[in-house]
Amino acid sequence: MANLQLSGVSLMFGARTILKNVTIHLSEGSRAALCGINGSGKSTLLKVIAKEIEPDSGERSLSKGSSLAYLPQSIIVPAVLGSRTLLEEAQSVYPASADDGGGASLMPSGVSPAEGVAEDRAEEGGDDRSAGWSEGSASFAAASPLSTHWSRDKDISIVLTGLGFVAADFSRGVDEFSSGWKMRIALAKALLQKADFLLLDEPTNYLDIEARAWLLKFLGAFKGGILLVSHDRFFLDNAIREVYDLFQGGLKRYAGNYSAYERQRKAELDELLKRHAEQEVEIKRAEDLIRRFRYKASKAAMVQERVKKLEKLEKTGKIEIPENLKKIAITFPPPPHSGRIALTATGIGKRYGEKTVLAGLDLQLDAGERLVVAGKNGAGKSTLLRILGGNENNFSGSVRYGAGIAAGFFSVESAESLAGGETVLGFMEQDAPLALLPKIRDMLGAFLFRGDDVYKTLGVLSGGEKSRLALLKMLTRPLNLLLLDEPTNHLDIWTKDILLDALTAFTGTIIFVCHDRAFMERLSTKTLYLDGGKHTLYYGGYAWFMETRAQTEMPVAPPNGEPKPPPSGNPAQNAGKDSREETKKRKAEEKRRKKREEELIAKIESLEAAKAHAETELSRPEVYSSGEKARKIQADIRALEASLEGANAEWEGLFLTAANPYDNLGLCRNFF
Repeated sequence: MANLQLSGVSLMFGARTILKNVTIHLSEGSRAALCGINGSGKSTLLKVIAKEIEPDSGERSLSKGSSLAYLPQSIIVPAVLGSRTLLEEAQSVYPASADDGGGASLMPSGVSPAEGVAEDRAEEGGDDRSAGWSEGSASFAAASPLSTHWSRDKDISIVLTGLGFVAADFSRGVDEFSSGWKMRIALAKALLQKADFLLLDEPTNYLDIEARAWLLKFLGAFKGGILLVSHDRFFLDNAIREVYDLFQGGLKRYAGNYSAYERQRKAELDELLKRHAEQEVEIKRAEDLIRRFRYKASKAAMVQERVKKLEKLEKTGKIEIPENLKKIAITFPPPPHSGRIALTATGIGKRYGEKTVLAGLDLQLDAGERLVVAGKNGAGKSTLLRILGGNENNFSGSVRYGAGIAAGFFSVESAESLAGGETVLGFMEQDAPLALLPKIRDMLGAFLFRGDDVYKTLGVLSGGEKSRLALLKMLTRPLNLLLLDEPTNHLDIWTKDILLDALTAFTGTIIFVCHDRAFMERLSTKTLYLDGGKHTLYYGGYAWFMETRAQTEMPVAPPNGEPKPPPSGNPAQNAGKDSREETKKRKAEEKRRKKREEELIAKIESLEAAKAHAETELSRPEVYSSGEKARKIQADIRALEASLEGANAEWEGLFLTAANPYDNLGLCRNFF
């Protein structure tokens, strides 16, 4: 069995400890996430595992004959690769002598990029990252044996198509793609290696929801071990079964999916914050006493005792809380009063060459509604938001705002216009409402501008930083209609939660496009689905929309009542509705499953602790020198391992049978 292990690894950058005696073990079938607050060193740890950074101490071992594939957050594109086509770049992961297996290439000859590719690319946007790969990089050095079932080009076609490329893209030069699509190419190359271990640093960046769904299926069918970093809560919940949390240089393992980890970690952090607050009170009390009695001879002994305690505390026991651990609740200006109708769109149409992305779309939103626009890549989601936000002129139909509506539009592309010598802090304070001025620094901190970052000039900001800053700036204005195109890009999970809390409390109207399913489910109250020029309005949030589509392709009534017809255009038809009994039964079953899952996680943790204790006992001289004692403990360990195997098998069964819209593995099973 393939094994990958780090033992006692430590690493420092200058005076800062990044990794402290870190140990991690992955084996075949491992499904692990690496989590931690922003800046905790997750990417650095992945680089250590991938042998791109040498640690100061500790060991890394990979079982003989095993291989790993590593996808970093950002990669540099050598100019020499510009002449390669997408297909040639994907083929480069295979050994030069590899036979194609007799399968004909799926790339038709003489094909040119299809009409509408510009729209496909515009749906994703991009940032300033240099994306690509190094031909001689260790990341892609070792190619695994070719599949015996699929030809090389069929493998490539499955992966590239799953990640959103179309056949016409295969003959395009690598340098023609945006940075976001180059990141998809790099991800495809990592997957095509068929290595024993996948190390993926934010693989869901730049992926739309369909590509994320495909990647989830792919990883579910993958037989090797996986360690990934992601800021997509839904993706993590459905992709992993254990979490390694990196905090202040140390690494701790948690059994279960991300939600289970989050609950346990929150309880631990709450306790840590409580002890930190109590310690701060004690420190202040001691410092006050020292200042008061420092020069009184009768109190000298007491003062000296307090001084020594504080000195000892500074060296060994002071609880430090990183600034970015302190979750900040931020509020935005209340929206101005408006009429009942926020927006009316009539007969919206848009074409790219011969490709129709929108046709005859009618939409009316009442004030306070939160509409998520969903659909496959290239369906026209970003185009529609640009039209509704007044940032697109070349379209048919009309858009009319209701009385008193003040609208704000955000997209990654619009953020790129930020430039000049003004500082981040100055930019935010300019035109900010007076009531918000004292909170600007906290708001910037919540959006990952901390410490001296607030004095950076706009001209030196990265694409991700510009995106976060432009979004925050828009949200400080008194608006009652927000049009948000991918607002969660470049945000970690903690910042997403802060934004989500603020938007959920916002009483104005929101229209948004997003690829983070957990965010979409919690924020949306209505869903507009775009598909090949057609559109359907669902009178329920994204979770209800997904459940409805899993049952029927036709829209049905929302859980709280009968459907009402949309203003015009595609009428939503009632194709059936779950009975109250079925809904109640499904909820009860889900409640039982979650309860059993929590019981199993607790049992697994208890068994692991007992096994570790038994192994420690076995290492004691008085035990291993006694044959009878050693045999008894070895028998106990075998029994614990058997119990662990049974508990893990039952837990995995619950994990795999849980409600999951991505349970149809399709071609992904055959790929392996």
